[in-house]
Amino acid sequence: MNQHPLVLFDVDGTLTEARQAIQTPMIAALRELCEYCEIGLVTGSGLEYIKEQLWPIFNSNIIKRNCHLLPCNGTEYLVPTEDKEIAFHTVAANSMIKEMGATGFNKLMSTLCDLQSRVSLSYPIPLSGHFVQNRESMVNWCPIGRNATTAQRKEFELLDKEHTIRLKYMSLLSDTIKDLGLTVKLGGDTSFDIYPRGWDKTYALTHFDLEDWDVWFVGDRCYPEGNDYELFESLKHQERSFEPGGPAETIEIINNYILKEIGY
Repeated sequence: MNQHPLVLFDVDGTLTEARQAIQTPMIAALRELCEYCEIGLVTGSGLEYIKEQLWPIFNSNIIKRNCHLLPCNGTEYLVPTEDKEIAFHTVAANSMIKEMGATGFNKLMSTLCDLQSRVSLSYPIPLSGHFVQNRESMVNWCPIGRNATTAQRKEFELLDKEHTIRLKYMSLLSDTIKDLGLTVKLGGDTSFDIYPRGWDKTYALTHFDLEDWDVWFVGDRCYPEGNDYELFESLKHQERSFEPGGPAETIEIINNYILKEIGY
């Protein structure tokens, strides 16, 4: 059976630097790739961040026709419309509150407020903007705030490496909410992703008939605490998973491995 190639990409650290806009060389690499296959954008972030970071790719008709948007680990699924103006059609969406109930969700919010106070009192971390974001099918907790500057993010990364702040609080949070059926993962360089068990990035695969698709994955956080881990592991035995060290390595993977393998 002939399968259609589908290459799934993480966004932050894979297609772009963290919370930064996509650069011209990556747009060119994706445009060439879409001549031969379809792509999917599987990110822990919501649609608004895909728009913010990747908007220029949707000016390319070849990418627009061959792109699947899978925000919040693929628990949401959208495709670009054929309209002249850039717009997206929602194919599927999930609700974390409906899945776990209002009581459980409120307990999670209360726990995050408590842990945020503990982090702020224990480390010299300025808070910039709100620290909890409800993405409907996922909650993101960012101890330095969603509006932190690039300099503040890098300062926190150094502090985190020295004191393993996120690993400590990931363990503490997981223990505190273990009765809620939730998973906690490191999201990007500064935050945590929290979602119902099973709603990791392998959820993105449920939107595709795997008998029809030859699926690849490229993501930079493929260690057990990272949010790319489960999807990376699920395809590793087929030699369809790659873990780049940044956008430049992603371009090398596209050019030197994927394009050659799919018959470029």
